[in-house]
Amino acid sequence: MSMVRTAVPLILVSGLLSGCAGLVESDWPTCAAVGGVGGAALGAIESSSWAAAGLGVGAITGAAYCWVHGDADGDGVVNKLDKCPGTPKGTKVDADGCPVPEEAAPAPVAEAAEPVRVELDVKFDFDKAVVKEESQADIKALADFMSQYPQTTATVEGHTDAVGTDAYNQSLSEKRAGAVRDVLVNQYGVGGERLNSVGYGESRPVADNATEEGRAINRRVEAEVEARP
Repeated sequence: MSMVRTAVPLILVSGLLSGCAGLVESDWPTCAAVGGVGGAALGAIESSSWAAAGLGVGAITGAAYCWVHGDADGDGVVNKLDKCPGTPKGTKVDADGCPVPEEAAPAPVAEAAEPVRVELDVKFDFDKAVVKEESQADIKALADFMSQYPQTTATVEGHTDAVGTDAYNQSLSEKRAGAVRDVLVNQYGVGGERLNSVGYGESRPVADNATEEGRAINRRVEAEVEARP
């Protein structure tokens, strides 16, 4: 009978204390109180004079159990194994209860800006590479744009009609592109390092080379503008 009377409160206290495992620090008083009540019950089994002593011993035992088996900072690692107590709530931790270093997010990759094609109204007389006066306004507009946006560069592209040999037209287209580039640099102050020139000969017509009107349109210079990285 004495064994039964002792075992029942002991099992009760053991079960309640086991339930304290995982409690956060704010729950320790409750855990200690549970231990105290259980201790008092065990003491009372022996005699009423042992009840008070059992209360004190049980309270201390309960609090100690909570410290060893509880989780003060609520990170999922019990106190006796937690090498980094006081971790802020919600912090990702390792098996030792220490914060796991966050991997640096990869730097965003800047997308290259799409080149902007500028339709210059720069036309040339047949078999000529001289920039005409009526083309100056368009060239100046390009120069003003590049001055406003100093991070830009431009490629000046020369073209011809289909009259003549491929080799001759290739050379003529390069001269036309170079002539417009010279105007941009020498008359309007665009830095030469920001300008390239290229000729495409007769390979990129925009009108019908079978007519005089079409050939006149094909004798042209265009420009492609893009931002430098």
